[in-house]
Amino acid sequence: MVKDYNLLVDILKDQVVPALGCTEPTAVAYAVAKAKEILGEAVDKLDIYVDKNILKNGKEVGIPGTDKKGILTAAALSVVVGKSEYRLQVLKDVSDKSLKCALNLIDRNIIKLNLKKDARGLYIEVIARKNNNFSRVVIKNSHLNIVFMEKNGKCIFSKEEKNDKVDGLALKDRIKEFTVEEFKDFVDNISYEKIRFIEDGINMNEKIGKAGLKLDLGIGIGHLFNDSSSVGQYAKAITSAASEARMSGYPLPVMSSAGSGNHGLVAILPIAVMGEKMKADRDKIVRSVALSHLVTIYIKSYTGALSPVCGCGVAAGVGASAGLSYLTGGNLSQIKGAIKNMIAGISGMICDGAKIGCSYKLAISVNAALDAANMANKNIFIPSGDGILDESAEKTIQNLGRVSVEGMSNTDGVILDLMMK
Repeated sequence: MVKDYNLLVDILKDQVVPALGCTEPTAVAYAVAKAKEILGEAVDKLDIYVDKNILKNGKEVGIPGTDKKGILTAAALSVVVGKSEYRLQVLKDVSDKSLKCALNLIDRNIIKLNLKKDARGLYIEVIARKNNNFSRVVIKNSHLNIVFMEKNGKCIFSKEEKNDKVDGLALKDRIKEFTVEEFKDFVDNISYEKIRFIEDGINMNEKIGKAGLKLDLGIGIGHLFNDSSSVGQYAKAITSAASEARMSGYPLPVMSSAGSGNHGLVAILPIAVMGEKMKADRDKIVRSVALSHLVTIYIKSYTGALSPVCGCGVAAGVGASAGLSYLTGGNLSQIKGAIKNMIAGISGMICDGAKIGCSYKLAISVNAALDAANMANKNIFIPSGDGILDESAEKTIQNLGRVSVEGMSNTDGVILDLMMK
């Protein structure tokens, strides 16, 4: 049996949350809203410092409720209407009027966006000023993890990474204490009532996916794949259409996974579509999605919140393969095999920023997850020892983390340099 059911429930509730728009510009908007609230008066200057991954992922992504892109737009809107209490839905009050005001702030050049070159991991720093008064907010390691706040040089909050930790580890990182076998035990045995909230994410993500297909948002990737007679094609279609809607700024939230809305789409939608096509019990679908989330979070604990590899493939896609195997009757060995099959096939997909083209990467990830699970459930396994694959699924995931963190340490810098040019 799993070590602590309640800890895994807590991790799921912490890492599976609604998000409106891409989480990187949204996280900046969250920090801006908090700084504005601390300052307590109209902002007349805003300095923003972010790590290379935040800059990379925020550059070309649409901002919800607008036809504009990028971190500056998100920050300006947050000055006008952002509320930190909304967390990853900080910009949900955006209107045409607030957009006009935000664009005026940008035109006045009061917002400066800077690259924090020496930042390691996720980093956002916002300094808001009004005359001689200023406030400062710092976020580290995860999108909503505020570690420091001050006003006029006086510290008003500093948790030094402690408040989100249990027994010395960040809550999300405690998932490393578990194994894939324990994840399966958890979804097999946990009371349905304790994971019923997972169903909210299924409904939320299906809603934006169906909207994307109906309205043909984005560049038409979901529309191209849309074939209701093929469960695989429809799974690709609704997932990519949801991403197109999200990346183009359509004003519907998605349920995220491990800090990413697109991860949430991949972790949830193919399993939900397959389950509904099979006429599986809702209970089984929810448990399968829960397993997908757990594997996704587990992988992200090794690759990092933001990384040079595409988490939609190498994290959420792998999670989806495990959930799909479980949904379709896979045993523990086959679930582990699906994870390793997926990593064998898709581990080289890079992340070159959040943008409309991510929708195609999501479609590729869904397709690969369906194949990896199908292979595993028919006892077709990529051999251990091939490339970075190890005997265990857990060690294979750790190897993937090493490739991402150590092996690709300079990749993000090169990608960002290319994008900025």
